[in-house]
Amino acid sequence: MMTQHHDLGDSDRNLALEMVRVTEAAAMAAARRMGLGDKEAADQAAVDAMRGTLDGIAMDGTVVIGEGEKDEAPMLYNGERIGDGSPPGVDIAVDPVEGTTLTAKGLPNALAVIALAERGSMFDPGPCMYMDKLAVGPLAAEVVDFEAPIDENLRRVAKAKGGRVGDVTVSVLDRPRHEQLVADIREAGARIVFLIDGDVAGAIMAARPQTGVDISVGTGGTPEGVITACAMKCLGGVLYGRLSPRDDTERHQALEGGYDLDRVLSQDDLVRGDRAIFAATGITDGALLRGVRFSGRGATTQSLSMRSSSGTVRTLDAEHTFHKFNTIARFAALDELDHDTVAEQG
Repeated sequence: MMTQHHDLGDSDRNLALEMVRVTEAAAMAAARRMGLGDKEAADQAAVDAMRGTLDGIAMDGTVVIGEGEKDEAPMLYNGERIGDGSPPGVDIAVDPVEGTTLTAKGLPNALAVIALAERGSMFDPGPCMYMDKLAVGPLAAEVVDFEAPIDENLRRVAKAKGGRVGDVTVSVLDRPRHEQLVADIREAGARIVFLIDGDVAGAIMAARPQTGVDISVGTGGTPEGVITACAMKCLGGVLYGRLSPRDDTERHQALEGGYDLDRVLSQDDLVRGDRAIFAATGITDGALLRGVRFSGRGATTQSLSMRSSSGTVRTLDAEHTFHKFNTIARFAALDELDHDTVAEQG
């Protein structure tokens, strides 16, 4: 009898659109908490909606990048099995609310995000929760050097894009640890967009046209780096990173675990293979996506859907009608506030 092959294969077309349904659900749930000042409630609502929608999808998924260990996260924890158990086998990375503070304060660029890749292909951050990162889009992908000084990379990006350093805009997380980096960028003459939260969004903006961002640099989350790697494989950009332990204890744990702290990692190290899927839905308005809009009848969403195997990037506008949704258990978080049900129309 012929052995059936159970890698991602051609099913990535269907899964790419299924993942948009997942991020739409999470975004609508989180958006109900936008501006209410409670980031934990927004995150929990998105987790509930995302987990419920994932349940019925035809796949055998394992959460590699999730909400934490099982004792810290009742759902979407690292190692949790997701889907109906049928092929294909996939690794899953989730960030139900990328930008919890942004959502709680009603600020731009909050997203609901999920990424998939073939089973066993995603990098396990282990104890290394942070890494130094550099991301650019296709035009500058061949010219940047992670180990070069920032002013040199800014010159290279400017040249690749046919402009001057003064035309280049850099996205940087607004953190005290970036004080010297910011000073060096300003000294070089480039412009800066500070991110309050959300370094996945910042990196993707650097790889997407018409966002106003040309390069993303700085220290951010390693789990977010794995998610970003999936997106970069779809977009043709590059992501480089190096693990950055927060203290001696974390450094010792990393070395004991066999991690090479000097190695420069690319997106191909963070996500192996050529079949990755990325989906994101806007929670609040931003440079990448429009946020959720609610009305008495329903809601509208805007999402990105990407596949690395084809290089296809879709922007999807969807209308959702409250009274047509018949699996309210998945959307208890939405129902709490308006006692309506939510459905995808069409």
